Amino acid sequence: MRVALFVTCINDALYPRTGQAVVTLLERLGVEVDFPEAQSCCGQPQFNTGYRHATEPLVHRYAAAFEGYDHIVVPSGSCAAMVRENYPRIGYKAAAEGRGGALSAAAARTVPRTYELTEFLVDVLKVTDVGACYPHTVTYHPTCHGLRMLGLGERPRLLLEQVKGLELRELEGAEECCGFGGTFAVKNAAVSSAMGADKARHIEASGAESVCTVDNSCLMHIGGTLSRAGSRVRPVHLAEILASTEESPL
Repeated sequence: MRVALFVTCINDALYPRTGQAVVTLLERLGVEVDFPEAQSCCGQPQFNTGYRHATEPLVHRYAAAFEGYDHIVVPSGSCAAMVRENYPRIGYKAAAEGRGGALSAAAARTVPRTYELTEFLVDVLKVTDVGACYPHTVTYHPTCHGLRMLGLGERPRLLLEQVKGLELRELEGAEECCGFGGTFAVKNAAVSSAMGADKARHIEASGAESVCTVDNSCLMHIGGTLSRAGSRVRPVHLAEILASTEESPL
């Protein structure tokens, strides 16, 4: 099995420990992980802002960078959703404009092999107990792309429930957006901040020591909101919890 890590821009630039955690976790499970250095942005910021044509070269780059791998693992629900949901749309629209089928072909080569991390663990490796240990109380926020576009469902919770020492706390309004939404947070700052404040209040009310998600973009927004409110709740990506063990605690 040839597996490649698509680390994503935000993890590469701001949260490198998440990418390292994915490699640690998968290698512990007997998976050999490659990191193709030709990888770049998936194109989500451009696409979501309306620059579809500017996204097209990144579709080709993604397909070329991950050619030949059996699976592409992504520690980000939003980036995985961009590839799986929007790459086919980009290809379809290009063809409809009379520009050929190259983009559709690139999407067809990559979409079936792209998995968000929890999907890969549960659906491909068929594992929920990854040998993790994280002796803390944790609440889980299901991010919008993971919840609504990828349909991750109970996969993240199934993995968290098997972590030794972890006590999972319920989160009120869990399925409500945290308010980040990429460029939404910039264009609609006041609304974004209000939504973040609601989410932070529910997180605090859970009594958990940590809040986790499958997206560091959402976690950045939530963590910043909690920090400004003086909260001591620790934001942590799910991959880092799953990589933590008694011998190598997070």
